[in-house]
Amino acid sequence: MTDNTEATQEAPQVTAPEFAVLTPADVALGQPLDWPLVDADGALLLDIGATLVGEMERDFLFRHFAPQRGDREPPASVLATKPQQPGAELTVRDLHLTIGALMGLRPQQGASGAPMHPCKLIGVAPNEVIFVTLPYVNRRPIEITPGENVEIVAIASHAVYRFVCTIQAIHQAPPGYLVLSKPANIRMLRERKSIRVRARFPVRYGIGEGIEGYQGVALARGVSALGLSIAAPWALAKVGERLRVAFRLRSGELDSTIETSAIVRNVQQEDGPEPLFTLGLELDSLLPADQMAMKVYVFDRQDDVLYWTSPAR
Repeated sequence: MTDNTEATQEAPQVTAPEFAVLTPADVALGQPLDWPLVDADGALLLDIGATLVGEMERDFLFRHFAPQRGDREPPASVLATKPQQPGAELTVRDLHLTIGALMGLRPQQGASGAPMHPCKLIGVAPNEVIFVTLPYVNRRPIEITPGENVEIVAIASHAVYRFVCTIQAIHQAPPGYLVLSKPANIRMLRERKSIRVRARFPVRYGIGEGIEGYQGVALARGVSALGLSIAAPWALAKVGERLRVAFRLRSGELDSTIETSAIVRNVQQEDGPEPLFTLGLELDSLLPADQMAMKVYVFDRQDDVLYWTSPAR
């Protein structure tokens, strides 16, 4: 009998397929893409059917990103969530929340990657039980049950707070509201006014009214609560004109895809070997959930702040 033990031990291991890495020669100019382009972490750069019209755009794409074919199953995420250091123990009174404060709510079970559903604070009882409006999705109340734990992100005037509550009661008759237990595991991030934080992620842009889809991709350089600073290989628009933008914000608290319109507030040409234009954008059509995602993204990166002399956007 032949001993196959050694052969079995030396058998090659099969690894999971990854994205197909591309070179500039793999992306033809002037032709619609047959597959989506994604960055190394899976972030969408260009959709199927998008067209790169010139070498300047293609060079920018490969210089600032790692374009790969997105028609395969993505590898495991390389983004690791950094654990936050626990701060001093807080109570509801320490939060200084006002009636009408914007909040986001999602079930705690399976919460990773799930969207936050917007709601508002409508009251706080003496025993610190809180009352919030019932969140809706597609005009229907979200599916939650009494006794279920939920995660809450609450936005006050100077900080964002994150905590956990248990649903004590659900009242669906208009106006619907939830009765939530005294918050536990409260964490706070302090806000400093008029700040931007450094960023580096793709921002898809569309030019022109009434046109569907996005024509190209720019690079986010900075993010504030209501605006973006982006770099592009050419001046995408003039001051006062509008762009359509789409981008994904990922932090330890939220994972949100934002699609909105933006007003160009300033355009500057950068000095250097690469011809780049920097545009300051004001996002003027953000939904409540998008506003919350922008603020949380800024707060989570408050140690990497950029200060700008231009007006807050």
